[in-house]
Amino acid sequence: MKDLAQSVEVGVFQQRGGKVTRPKVWLKNELIRVGLAESLSTYVMMSLGLGSVAQVVTGQGAFGQYLSINLGFGLAVAMGSHVGGKISGAHMNGAVSFTMCVFRRLPWKMLPLYISAQLLGSFLAAGTIYAVYYEAIHDYCGGNLTVTGEKATAGIFATYPAPYLSLIAGFFDQVFGTAMLLLCLMALSDQKNKPAPAGSEPAFVGFLVLLIGISLGSNSGYAINPTRDIAPRVFTAMAGWGTDVFRVGNGWWWVPLVAPPIGGVLGAGLYKAVVELQHPHLSEAGGEMVEEAVPLDKEINTSENVCV
Repeated sequence: MKDLAQSVEVGVFQQRGGKVTRPKVWLKNELIRVGLAESLSTYVMMSLGLGSVAQVVTGQGAFGQYLSINLGFGLAVAMGSHVGGKISGAHMNGAVSFTMCVFRRLPWKMLPLYISAQLLGSFLAAGTIYAVYYEAIHDYCGGNLTVTGEKATAGIFATYPAPYLSLIAGFFDQVFGTAMLLLCLMALSDQKNKPAPAGSEPAFVGFLVLLIGISLGSNSGYAINPTRDIAPRVFTAMAGWGTDVFRVGNGWWWVPLVAPPIGGVLGAGLYKAVVELQHPHLSEAGGEMVEEAVPLDKEINTSENVCV
C-alpha cells in the first residue's frame, strides 16, 4: 500500500506525448480510494436491495412477491460489484472480507477499513430507503412502527427469524448459507477450474445471491452478511422501532453478526481443501518451472475478488 497520509492533488495534468492526464481532484491515497469505493458499492447494493423489500411490503403484494426481493438483491449485488469491483473488489459483506483475510487474499490491516466502509454504506442506504418510502411505510402501518405482528415493518431493513426457528437452527442456517456463498465465490475466482469469464463476474455473483435467496431464504431472510444486517438494525432502533429490534427472536440480532464469518471460513476452506489445493501448482515451460497462477496474497483488489 502507498503512504497512509492523505493527499489531494489539485489541478489538471494535461500533458501530451503519451504522458499521464489526471482529473482536477485526484486522491493519491489508495486507502481512501478503496474505502470510498467499498462504501459506495455497498450503498448501491443495499439501497436497491432494501428498496425491493420496501416495495413488496408496503405494496401488500401489488408490486411484487418474495421472488421480487430475491431478484432485487441479486441484481443489486451485481450493480454494486460493477461500482467498486476494480477498486476495492466490492466485497460489500463483512464475512467475505474476513474470509479473504483468513485465506490471504486481503491483508488483515485492511479489514477495519472494509468493515467500516460497509457499515457506513449500509447505514446510509437504510436511511435513504426510509426517506424514500417514509410515507408508504407510515401509510402501511398507520404510523405504528413495529418489529413483529401483521403490520411489522422492521423486516424491510434487517433480517428476523421465522416464528418456528430456534436460535440453534437459525445459527446453522446462517453458517450454511454463508458457507455456500464463499464456496461458490472461491470457485468463480479459481483460474485453474471453471472461473467466471472476465468481465462477467458481477453477473455471476448476482446469480449466486439470487440462487441462495430462492433456496435458503425462508428461515431468516438469508442475511449471510454481518455488516448488511447490523447497520440497518441500528438505524431502525434510532428511527423509531426502538430496542425491540434487538429483543425479538430470543435476541436474534447476534446470529447474523456471528454466524456468517464462521460459515464463510468453513465454505472457503472446504473448497480450498477439496478442490483448490488439488490443482498442480507448477508446470514446466521453456525448461523452467513456473507458477500457473498468481499467489492468493497478490490478488487483493482485482475483479476476481468481486464478492458480496
